Amino acid sequence: MSTIARRGLCLVLAAPSGAGKTSITRALLETEPALSLSVSVTTRPPRAGEIDGVHYHFRDQAAFEALVDAGGFLEWARVLGRHSYGTPRADVEAALAAGRDVAFDIDWQGHRQLRAALPGDVVGLFILPPSLAVLESRLRGRAGDDATEIARRMNLAREEIGHWSEFDHILVNDAFADAVAELRAVLHAARCATARQTGMAGFVAELGG
Repeated sequence: MSTIARRGLCLVLAAPSGAGKTSITRALLETEPALSLSVSVTTRPPRAGEIDGVHYHFRDQAAFEALVDAGGFLEWARVLGRHSYGTPRADVEAALAAGRDVAFDIDWQGHRQLRAALPGDVVGLFILPPSLAVLESRLRGRAGDDATEIARRMNLAREEIGHWSEFDHILVNDAFADAVAELRAVLHAARCATARQTGMAGFVAELGG
């Protein structure tokens, strides 16, 4: 097994609601021990079963704003004018320096901010449904969403899909196993990028190159 030093990467996964991003991400994390999911800071209260530091870092609005002022976030946003969410800078930068990869479940706006904050470290992948009809069917299959909410999510999906070209890779989630395999291929290829191999020069020198 190679021990050549490598800088970690940020794998950003974005998709409209119902495209299957959460399921695909979970499947990837189960088979990639060097990949962890970024733990966001949020001002919303914990839900039943959520653990501080595991699911989110729960903070009040004053503490969140203090982190914003101190430059403590790589990206952040206030969602629907209610609760704030952000990616803590120190945690991610420490992981990258240690050669660990971090997955992000954020939207296209967060992807923009993260790429601006960490140029060269971000690999963006946008997940698409096979069709809008399939997407709507998946949303209707969820318990608790009424027609108004489904219509809102479909309108939001159309807006989000319009940003597909900002990402490095596009994946159409038609067959789940294929989608997971394609995502894994993207991750493994990104790990092999020359720019990530911080220890390669020394390794090649030992080879006489």
